[in-house]
Amino acid sequence: EYTPRHPPLQAQPLREVRDRATRAANPMPFDLERNGDLLVAILADIEAAEDLPPDDLSRILRRHPLPDGTLLSKPKLLRAYAQLCERDQRPIDTQLVRRLRVKPTRTISGVAPVTVLTKPHPCPGECIFCPSVEGMPKSYLPDEPGAMRAVAHGFDPYSQTSSRVEAMSRLGHPVDKIELLILGGSWSCYPEDYQDWFVRRCLDALNHKESETLETAQQLNETASCRNVGLVIETRPDLVTPDEVVRLRRQGVTKVQLGVQSLDDNILALNRRGHTVAHTRQAVRLLRLAGFKIQVHWMPNLLGATPDGDLEDFRRLWDDPAIRPDELKIYPTSLLAGTELHRLYELGEYEPYSEETLVDLLVECKMLIPQYCRLNRLMRDIPAPNIIAGVKRSNLRQVIQQRLAQTGQACRCIRCREIRGRPVDSASLVSQRIDYDTGATKEHFLSYATEEGLLVGFLRLSLPQMSPPVAELEGHALIREVHVYGPALQLGAQQEKVAQHIGVGTRLISDARRIAREEGYERIAVIAAVGTRPYYSGHGFALGELYMAGFTEPTSA
Repeated sequence: EYTPRHPPLQAQPLREVRDRATRAANPMPFDLERNGDLLVAILADIEAAEDLPPDDLSRILRRHPLPDGTLLSKPKLLRAYAQLCERDQRPIDTQLVRRLRVKPTRTISGVAPVTVLTKPHPCPGECIFCPSVEGMPKSYLPDEPGAMRAVAHGFDPYSQTSSRVEAMSRLGHPVDKIELLILGGSWSCYPEDYQDWFVRRCLDALNHKESETLETAQQLNETASCRNVGLVIETRPDLVTPDEVVRLRRQGVTKVQLGVQSLDDNILALNRRGHTVAHTRQAVRLLRLAGFKIQVHWMPNLLGATPDGDLEDFRRLWDDPAIRPDELKIYPTSLLAGTELHRLYELGEYEPYSEETLVDLLVECKMLIPQYCRLNRLMRDIPAPNIIAGVKRSNLRQVIQQRLAQTGQACRCIRCREIRGRPVDSASLVSQRIDYDTGATKEHFLSYATEEGLLVGFLRLSLPQMSPPVAELEGHALIREVHVYGPALQLGAQQEKVAQHIGVGTRLISDARRIAREEGYERIAVIAAVGTRPYYSGHGFALGELYMAGFTEPTSA
């Protein structure tokens, strides 16, 4: 009889997780009465510094230790500064906050991402690698960072959203452009009334006002101080139908994360995924024709896979015209206690790749990613103690980047070419265009880059080759995404030689209109997040039932 050496993951730490997350979300206030002079001295030294590399800030903080000998961290320093401004009723110095910003990469791509989790709910999948912990959404562990925050807030969408926005603001990030990522399992499995309520409450948190209907919340967000500029959900390929596509648009969804995992039907069957490659092709086709941005999840080292087989499978993501995703998350299979895969491992029927094997594979995979795709993740954020065997590194991307650098190679995916915080000379930007076919559409990836090849902004233009699943789009060219990179700036703000707000978006939309017109389209639509409606309205697009649309002829709007 089989007896597991490692007990299944249990829900008993949920209370501890909730307590830890609550403490993290509600830190003790800084003692201004006792340490106010010390804080003022630190701020004076920071303001006097011409530049503020990490080492210089560390030296300043070491010069001014707290009475107990400890040093202020950047998050605590920012919170203390906010308290000081509130007490003294003086405005916050945004330049100072920008210099102290914690984890600037969170908003370096132009928007502030806010992740919230749905409540636990049954999933139709029976995947052998997927953990199932009582009190958690399927496949999520209670000590994952995002899950911890969700547990602390009882999976309440309003509380999760408002708390996360406040936390990012405290850390110095602009929070007026928010990408909402609703995770927690297959969104399509949840009841529609729960879905509508969940999205509405997220928007209520951004609007700082409660609404009775989802539509009202969406309308309010068009002019809110925290605008939703992207709404992301995750689901399974076999759950994407024409009706589901319409429902997602009504809810304001703009991007779908699709759990593809493999493009090999034998591997899918061995791992009991419950869908086929045909389901994936159909799901991607429907989503693309409806204008969604498509992010695919792909998993190497599944049961039955080999490194050579995985590499061939990865090639299919790009060689198969029906797939070719816009974004990608690579999630190497993690061996977790209590899963069916764990049982097979203990029986000697499954073996995780070694770190060397996995790194070799992912280096080759990374070099295959086309320039129109963004690689968002290379490893799922699972705390190492949960992984029974195999690779546990959380910095796998860094390891792979170092390997590429050592061999003189460079990944050309979007993420690796983003301008980030570098200065931009708008006059010297180079227009670029990549065309590719998906069977259902002709795709045009339009971009502007620096002379060195750094990506400043891009637009995804789809020219449908068959009837779309949404009647409103019939006869329209379709803009699926417009993105201008660089540090997130507040709406309407200007900063010299920063990528955002220098007219790149306008130039891209003009290019898309011209190409669509040359291809015989009189009308062009855009899948607009509710918070971006005013932007597109200013470019001659008018709101229809689910999309915004305009003419391909130049507009004076």
